[in-house]
Amino acid sequence: MERQKKEAVVAELKEVFSSSQAVFLTDFKGLSMETLSSLRRKISQSGAEFRVTKNTLVKLASQDSPVKALDDLLEGNNALGYTKADPAALAKALFDFAKDNEKLVIKGGVLGSKVLTPDQIKALAKLPSREALLSSLLGTMQAVPTSLVRVLAAVPQKLLYALVAIKDSREAA
Repeated sequence: MERQKKEAVVAELKEVFSSSQAVFLTDFKGLSMETLSSLRRKISQSGAEFRVTKNTLVKLASQDSPVKALDDLLEGNNALGYTKADPAALAKALFDFAKDNEKLVIKGGVLGSKVLTPDQIKALAKLPSREALLSSLLGTMQAVPTSLVRVLAAVPQKLLYALVAIKDSREAA
């Protein structure tokens, strides 16, 4: 690769590292190009990207970013999965693919400025989707005012029942 192309790749990776919420490092040794293409499609459906890069270029690009912590893992055939949107969706896509293809190994990652181990990424993958979490939160937030309205409405309702019962008892007597 020519020097200008390498510099362009390093600049692009720096931009990716600074704008991504999460970056996951994987080892893809032994996967065919067809399999990698299907992995890329699956990851792009989750709103993320997957890219094979040279280790030296990643090391150069990660100098001033939290991804620098992954430099020790940069050995062998590596690819980066990164997202600006939902890190859990990327983690799910990677782990779902790794279930069917044992040759894909998730080495580690960075979420914001926190370094993640493969086990932590797996725990992230087990989280419900962002939409499911938001709907659960909304349901919880709506439950409190709804319950309050029901309690407040019950007081005059019970009073009305008591007055009707008194009226009925006086009419009967």
